[in-house]
Amino acid sequence: MRLSTAAVTAVWIASRAVLMLLVLKVITLPGPDVTTDVSVIYHGWYEVLRGGTFPQGDVTWQYPPVAALAVTSPALLPFLGYTTAFFVVACVADLVVFASLLAAGRGPGRRQAGAWCWAVGLPLLGPTAYARYDVLVAAVAVAGLLALLRRPAVGGALAALGALLKVWPVLLLVGAPRGRPTLVAWSVAAGAAALLALAFAMEMPGAFHFLTHQRDRGVEVESLGALVFHVARHFGWEGQVLLRYGSVEFLGPYVGLVGTVSLVASALALSWLLLWRVRARAWTAATPADAAFAAVLLFVTTSRVISPQYMVWLVAVAAVCCCLRASRMGPPAVLVVLATGVTLLEFPVYFGEVVGSTGLGVTLLAVRNGLLVVATVWACVRLWRATVSEPRRAAERTEAAAAYEGRVPARHGPRPVVAGGTGAGGAAGRATGPAPHGERSATSG
Repeated sequence: MRLSTAAVTAVWIASRAVLMLLVLKVITLPGPDVTTDVSVIYHGWYEVLRGGTFPQGDVTWQYPPVAALAVTSPALLPFLGYTTAFFVVACVADLVVFASLLAAGRGPGRRQAGAWCWAVGLPLLGPTAYARYDVLVAAVAVAGLLALLRRPAVGGALAALGALLKVWPVLLLVGAPRGRPTLVAWSVAAGAAALLALAFAMEMPGAFHFLTHQRDRGVEVESLGALVFHVARHFGWEGQVLLRYGSVEFLGPYVGLVGTVSLVASALALSWLLLWRVRARAWTAATPADAAFAAVLLFVTTSRVISPQYMVWLVAVAAVCCCLRASRMGPPAVLVVLATGVTLLEFPVYFGEVVGSTGLGVTLLAVRNGLLVVATVWACVRLWRATVSEPRRAAERTEAAAAYEGRVPARHGPRPVVAGGTGAGGAAGRATGPAPHGERSATSG
């Protein structure tokens, strides 16, 4: 165990040193500079937020109100410039996730695979891992998911905080254990979210203007639905690619239809999760994490937008699953880690190829999105089997065995002795009676 801990810690230190060199531009990768989101966009928001209001007229601000804390977090390091301070804060949040997973991997029913998943998986995303605030959200989400099973109130509160940072952590509550833990977790989450939202709405104007900033979005070029238009461009499709809402999107004929299909797919994903919740028969120590992983996969895959930083969410929840020996999510977690590595290639390394819908760009995107689709289906199937199908079959076998035992008379107890006199008949009669303990009957073969 000590050797494993030392090895994974060494991997974390070495890989994070490389990440810091990447975001500080000591090492550079081909493609667009991903750090401008911090140095330009985040820094601009920071100046507005310091004035006590949200960026109300900026359609690129698409985040819940607590995101303001993430964007202004570099103020904790006033001796550094904004951009450098942000990267340091991101690295510290990364360390918090790693330490949480390392601690969670100790004890009965636990393993260090979760720490390995995070240590190896996150840096595969390249500089994007630290050039977005998603790693801060991951720190809250991992802590909440680890707390959910034993301390549902804490898990619910952290899920609420995460949801007001970037919405998706609300999905962590879908697998809360039935009964009182669910009631406590969901009630605390609702209460904490309401209080936080009210506080921000009262103190800072424009806290919820972000809700209207995405209604006219197109289909982002990296999403699953975008593959339709990447292929269609080679057959004369007359749409265009534009930078809107902070991402590169397709606009033109049938884009609205594909966007609607994505929304319907997300609604169907929610319906499946509700059906699973109703039909589930058994909960294990890993069920909350397994359900959360399947839920996040469903909503990422069906989204109109699959930005590279979404992989941070998936790796974080996958890592929690990998901490638990009872988890069924090992194979889908491996696919997510592989998809993270492919994501680095499609953004930023070959992003120009993706935007241009070239053969290389479309292939990379198809591979990444294909891995996510397979991981999603596999995760849902394994979750259903572990909590619905297998427990149902076990219950049916138990009921069948009980019914069988009720119909068949007991086989134990003395067998009747056949009456007989002396001689051969009497001997035969006595031979059919019960033999003494440990001896065989005279007529046995």
